[in-house]
Amino acid sequence: MTTLYITHKACKKHKNGPSHPESPERLTTIEAALDHEDFAALTRKAGTKAKSDLFTLAHPQNYVSLIKNARPDEGEDESYVHIDPDTAMNTHTWPALRGAVGAAIEAVDAVMKNQHENAFVAIRPPGHHAETARACGFCIFNIIAIAAIHARRTHGAERVAVIDFDVHHGNGTQDIFWSDKNLFYGSTHQMPLFPGTGAIGETGVGNICNAPLSAGDGSEQFKAAMQDRIIPALKNFSPDLILLSAGFDAHINDPLAGLNLREEDFAWITREMLTIASKHTNGRLVSILEGGYHLQSLGSSVAAHVKELMTASSR
Repeated sequence: MTTLYITHKACKKHKNGPSHPESPERLTTIEAALDHEDFAALTRKAGTKAKSDLFTLAHPQNYVSLIKNARPDEGEDESYVHIDPDTAMNTHTWPALRGAVGAAIEAVDAVMKNQHENAFVAIRPPGHHAETARACGFCIFNIIAIAAIHARRTHGAERVAVIDFDVHHGNGTQDIFWSDKNLFYGSTHQMPLFPGTGAIGETGVGNICNAPLSAGDGSEQFKAAMQDRIIPALKNFSPDLILLSAGFDAHINDPLAGLNLREEDFAWITREMLTIASKHTNGRLVSILEGGYHLQSLGSSVAAHVKELMTASSR
């Protein structure tokens, strides 16, 4: 089988405002990095927009309606509506959200139907900070939580795990998963740092596993956090599907945080997750883009990540 690379063109039109780090250039950079001959074997697909009722898998209808109605009028490209201090919508945000959720859902469908062994979903805005009924930190809907719940309801995946290696803690995913023992959330992240959650003692119903890192930590501390805390808990959970909140802002060059990871660290954690997937999920793994704001490092880190996905799917 092959690795699926899926995105949606609408995701490149969403903007938070001038000079905002979560910019359309993030996807352009990823596309350029994957336009190399090394990635010729990728199966590439343009996603379709999700119907808004899929958003209610993880969010109440009144919140979905609030976001839909908050967008600026069509044609007002430079008009922005702020829904939190760091997060805004332009006229293209609603179609981008539908495209992002649609791409993630299609990736889960393809992997669960054994059409592809694994997938990388390049979408924006990101999602892991979006709580049940609150936008936060560039995130409006929690795309990976929607994908996880969809996998359970549509494909019978009893236990779904999300592993998050973004430098920021996924407070939204933790919030949505908090009371469901069949949804696992494991996160490494810098702490203290936005959003201020992610302490070791935050455990939900035993389904939450946080492994905070300190500013200046690098490969050694990241690997130890994964090997000592996250990976044992994930194996014990025995997932039917693994989803990755693939944030690349723990890179040493990223301007929004202070961890010191490099491309080889993202390749390493990808291999580790693929090894667990091969033993527990029949190889089923879907990676969904979260953060990463130094463009050159984002492109090279995604390339290292996707190479590992392709290596696994070609065996």
